[in-house]
This record gives sequence, C-alpha cells and structure tokens, in this order.
Amino acid sequence: MTDTPARLLNLLSLLQTPREWPGSELAERLGVTTRTIRRDIERLRDLGYPVQATMGAIGGYRLAAGAAMPPLVLDDEEAVAIAVGLRAGAGHAVEGIEEASVRALAKLEQVLPSRLRHRVAALQAATVPLTRGDGATVDPRTLTVMAAAATGQERLRFAYRKGDGTETQRLVEPHRLVSTGRRWYLVAYDLDRGDWRTFRVDRVSEPFATGARFVQRELPAADAAEFMSRSLARLQPTYRVVATLEAPASFVAARLPRAIGTPVPIDDRRCRLDIPTADSLEWVAFRLALLDCEFRVHEPRELIDHLRELGARVSRAAEPAED
Repeated sequence: MTDTPARLLNLLSLLQTPREWPGSELAERLGVTTRTIRRDIERLRDLGYPVQATMGAIGGYRLAAGAAMPPLVLDDEEAVAIAVGLRAGAGHAVEGIEEASVRALAKLEQVLPSRLRHRVAALQAATVPLTRGDGATVDPRTLTVMAAAATGQERLRFAYRKGDGTETQRLVEPHRLVSTGRRWYLVAYDLDRGDWRTFRVDRVSEPFATGARFVQRELPAADAAEFMSRSLARLQPTYRVVATLEAPASFVAARLPRAIGTPVPIDDRRCRLDIPTADSLEWVAFRLALLDCEFRVHEPRELIDHLRELGARVSRAAEPAED
C-alpha cells in the first residue's frame, strides 16, 4: 500500500478497535514493513492521536483516550448501525436524545455513501417500535436539515401546518432544536413576522437550506429551552399533578422519564410525585399506568376525572362480548 493518507486512515481504523496490535500484524494487514508501521505511528502522534506502545513478546500498539475526540473511521456495518440507532431515537423523540445526537446524525448522513443511505432507510422503514407514547413522530431527515442549517447559520425555508390545519410557507433563521421528550420543536426567528417563533417539527415538511447566511440574533431568553418553556406555557394550559405511589421512590424513579419529575420518599414503601407544570393529562395518565404499582391522584380534578373515564372504558373492554 503506497498511498500514505489511505494507509494512515486504515491504520487508524485498526487502532480504534479495543485491542493491542503487534507491529508485525499491522504490517501484514497493510502490506508494508514494520519500519513503515513505526513511521506511520509517529505520523499519527504528530497529528495528535495518542497511540501507546508496549514492549515485550505480547506488546504492541493501541489508541488511548486523549484530550479530544479523534475522527472515527467506521466500516459499513458500524456506520449503518449508528445511523439507524440515531434515526430511530430522533424520529420518535426518545427522552435523552438531544440536539447533539441530531447534529451527529447530520454529520454522519452527510458522508454516508449512497449505498449505505439506502440500507439505513430500508432498515428504518422496516423497524416498528413497540410503544410510541402520544408523541408525534418526525422525519429524521427533517431534523438533520434543520440541525445543519442552525449550525451553519443558514436561512431555512419550509412548509408548515398550523394547529388549525392551515398550510403556510415560512422563511426563518434557525436557532436551536429542542426536544421535550415527546416532541421536537424548532426555535427560530421568523423573517416574515419579524419575531421569534417555535415550530413543531412534526408539522414541518419540505425543509431546505436557502444558502443565505445570517448573523445570529439575540434570543429573548437565557437559552432555547427557557424560550420553549415560555412558549408552551402561553400556548396551552398547564396543571399541577400530585399523586401518592405505592412503591419505593427508587422503583418509581427508574420507570419515569426525568422530564415528568422526581418522586420523593414518604417511607420505605411509598413516595409522592409532584409535577408543577404538566401540559398533557393524557400523557401523565399513560406514564402513571405504566408504573406497575398502585397509585392515587390527589390533584388536579381534571386528571382524576380522566382516569375515572379511562378506567371505565378499560373495564367495559374486558367484559364478555354479547351474542
């Protein structure tokens, strides 16, 4: 292998596997001499890669953890696995999948060969999650286009369906994507309306970056998450939910999304859950029903009524069918 850049990339790919490589084995894999391997190792070190060497009969080379993340060199199967995982998480707004994951997906899909893009899309289309909750799903491509435009400070145009079903065209300066655990939102400056807006990503279609750059405006909030919280508070009513759960706090905490709240122990067998601002009683009811423990809701009255109606409906569904 006489192409030095290609050889260095292949060497880096081998060193990223969690094992030590004897110089002779690396030389055999790459079709060069052990002396060339030593020179290539020094080149990688000069580029900032922390390659460690151990002496002796079982010694060799390995890539250690460094101060910065080196570029990963992935084979086809690894790239497809990562892309599918990121797309699945982003598409269903799984809690914990934040904007950084979407940016990673955008970078990965940008460099994926066409053949791998088709494989990722096919696997994604053939995969159905067991549960979705009540969060609306989004197209991962929409997220990646938005993330790339926000990172590159590039104006974004898209079609948007409002809550009443009205279709509009929007031209915005994207700021950040925000995940609430159930839905994705875009915080952006709307050029046509001359003000900051939030957009539900599941209502966006045909997004594309226009190529026009912009200078980031000052957001009227500490960060995008705070701005998003204020917007949600204005758009819909919120409720304070208080419930007693017949299970230890550690049991409940392991089964509740962090966005809902943290249970407080009452004693070894019970805990109290206090959610100051719940925006969806249906979602709270769904999460409480999945806890696999007895519980009693103290407030709000709307949630108590919803659970009573839901319980009656479930009971009727379990009754024997009439002939």
